Amino acid sequence: MVLNYSTFRGRHGIWLEDLFVRPERRGAGAGLALLKALARRCADEDLARLEWSVLDWNTPAIGFYDSLGALAMDEWTTRRLTGAALEALAR
Repeated sequence: MVLNYSTFRGRHGIWLEDLFVRPERRGAGAGLALLKALARRCADEDLARLEWSVLDWNTPAIGFYDSLGALAMDEWTTRRLTGAALEALAR
């Protein structure tokens, strides 16, 4: 988890890099408890949002996130620089 910044809202938010619950532990409330704790932190610290990514094929996770009221940011696409492309840009 790291703080990000919303230029649209003028405030920080939380970016959750990964949420992984072992398959044998799923359905027991661990993911919900973690997201609730992060949502509480957002509320307590007046943070603008809680964000994360989910793979588009992960329908069980998408269904879970949808059930919480999480919105899909379909108009955004992720871009990444790594390896040689990152090094070339750095030069």
